[in-house]
Amino acid sequence: MSALASSIKFNPKKFHKDQWKFHLTLTILSIFMGLPILFIINHAFKPFTELFAYPPRFFVRQPTFENFKLLFNFSAESGIPLSRYVFNSLFTTILVILFTLLISSLAAFALSKMEFKGKKALDKINTLALMFVPVAVAIPRFFIIVNIGIFNTYWAHIIPLLAMPIGIFLLKQFMDQVPNELLEAAKMDGASNLRIYWSVLLPLVKPALVTVAILTFQASWGNSEGSSLFMDKESIRTLPFYLDTLVAQSGNIVAGAGLSAVAGLIMFLPNLLLFIFLQNKVMNSMAHTGIK
Repeated sequence: MSALASSIKFNPKKFHKDQWKFHLTLTILSIFMGLPILFIINHAFKPFTELFAYPPRFFVRQPTFENFKLLFNFSAESGIPLSRYVFNSLFTTILVILFTLLISSLAAFALSKMEFKGKKALDKINTLALMFVPVAVAIPRFFIIVNIGIFNTYWAHIIPLLAMPIGIFLLKQFMDQVPNELLEAAKMDGASNLRIYWSVLLPLVKPALVTVAILTFQASWGNSEGSSLFMDKESIRTLPFYLDTLVAQSGNIVAGAGLSAVAGLIMFLPNLLLFIFLQNKVMNSMAHTGIK
């Protein structure tokens, strides 16, 4: 075992000459996985002549902001400005993230650290819920939204996305790693369950909270189901729905291609920036390092 350990020369804090194969492999994979990102960015800045060029060009040769100008001009001519759709998306996304983190963390705390009848059954139900895709429950979800009276309201964007089984599952896995002795010590000091949840558990599962926040952002920011199924008021519809219907509304195939390219960049860029700034927390959660 000692001979094997001495032969391993991987040091994450300092480059070693024996690591060049590892770094070369990662570099090639990174370039390959980064190509779609480069294509999305280049595609949005292509003029009409390059958008319809054959064979298609990967990199833009004459970058232009014409597609962006076309998007803002087209939205200005419509009855509702683009800023309204952006506000609706940001407003609902922020609320979805906050409510999802609160509900998922409380549910994970109960399933992980509290004892009550039916605990194992609820945990299994949450795990089984991971298998269901949103389209499978679209019809019952529609009837529920209509019956509780939130049709044509902002809540129709928010409430359907609050049920996030993967968030509860991930947070519970992290909370399971917290020693029960730590919670018992807090109880001996007079801390209530809510105090333990807020002051003891949440600081220890920050990487998982950030990961759940990113997953929630992606689910809410790119969601157009609420606007298409649960409302008919244009003023409270979100940006994804508007961008999805741009090509059909423009009535121009040439202009629609440019609008579609810009729409793809607008929807993708926030996800990329969010992951870049929070990638360390995401990597920690994937490595299950909630307890140091």
